[in-house]
Amino acid sequence: MSPETLGLIGICAFFALLILRMPIAFAMALVGFAGFSMLTSTTAAFSMVAKETYLTFSSYTLSVIAMFVWMGFLAYYSGIGSKLYVFAYKMIGHLPGGLAIATQAACAVFGAICGSNTATAATMGAIALPEMKKYKYDTSLATASVAAGGVLGVLIPPSVIFIVYGMSTEQSIGELFMAGILPGILLMLLYMSVIFFLVARNPQLGPAGPKASWKERISALRGGLGEVLVVFCLSIGGLFAGWFTPTEAGAVGAAGILAVALLEKRISWEGLKKSLFDTTRTTAMIMLMVAGAVIFGRFMAVSRVPFELANWAGALPFPPFVVMAVILLIYLVLGCFIDALALVLLTIPIFYPVAVNILDYDPIWFGVIIVLVVAMGVITPPVGMNVYVIKGVAPDIPLEVIFKGIWPFLLALFICLTILIIFPQIATILPQMLLH
Repeated sequence: MSPETLGLIGICAFFALLILRMPIAFAMALVGFAGFSMLTSTTAAFSMVAKETYLTFSSYTLSVIAMFVWMGFLAYYSGIGSKLYVFAYKMIGHLPGGLAIATQAACAVFGAICGSNTATAATMGAIALPEMKKYKYDTSLATASVAAGGVLGVLIPPSVIFIVYGMSTEQSIGELFMAGILPGILLMLLYMSVIFFLVARNPQLGPAGPKASWKERISALRGGLGEVLVVFCLSIGGLFAGWFTPTEAGAVGAAGILAVALLEKRISWEGLKKSLFDTTRTTAMIMLMVAGAVIFGRFMAVSRVPFELANWAGALPFPPFVVMAVILLIYLVLGCFIDALALVLLTIPIFYPVAVNILDYDPIWFGVIIVLVVAMGVITPPVGMNVYVIKGVAPDIPLEVIFKGIWPFLLALFICLTILIIFPQIATILPQMLLH
């Protein structure tokens, strides 16, 4: 049996294990170990697994994940997320559909200190859904707007997916963070436009709330947005300016949020313990997936599947954009069944060489495109991780009601993706301006 054939069988075996509900990290590690053993030796496979697992969990570079994850959980348990929503609500809650529109703004700003789509969706869902229910918003629009808004948490820096993509491809995390800013703002505006259009057609979907005075708006600004701007400038701004490495930027951000929470007495001892527990659990999960993906990637490398795929793609009699369209279609289909982070870890060793080395696309731009495409998967059935998060926040709402409202937001994501493909400068202009 040729190495290429064994590699394809390994990929099929991996999906079979997923269907059998084996955890993704273990499925990647098991298939990677078995395939590597068959192509080399069992001794070499054991040595490779031990080495890669140790290197992953002892990596100083990957400790940035723990820092940014802790920053997000500190913001959640200290109530900063609720203050962000109050500010957005005071500013535009009086407009038709204003509460749902305000939710997008709050998700974008919370994403600037979080980096996780599920944490953003859970935080904003717990805060925004009761308010929208109070003002008799359509249940499908309310829940779908929060689920879709959570996507902004992985596009606007800091982003855990950008960090993992950067580590996997040896690209600058700072450049990836900068590349996500303008696309994140664009997607937020498209989400807001979708809500405005839906409510304009049917005002009953999102009745306007009461109008706040300017005094209330200024008070909300001081109580919420100020701290976020300070932390963002210290952490991400310092990273962009070259003051910190990514790991140091994450540590500064976490320390900034912790200092604000302690000085203003917003977090209890119990909340601090929960933030540490959730950070440890989430980081361990991510590290396990990274280790599993590295092991699976070693198997893919010795099987030569990525290299043969790259040669095949390079020999196709089609323009590069057609091949890229096929790659993105594969991501869209896989994203319906596989978690976003796992999908990136699984597919980057296969598709990154094709996109960058063969098709000659910019690796930073490709990273933004991949984040957008896998973001579609977190709100698309049957997996739709963010939809299940909202279901957990509002257990009385059926899943089909939430999924029903998702489609207009998927259209907004598709429009954003199309714009970035036509105008890649939207993603690359900030890294080029600030770092070159």
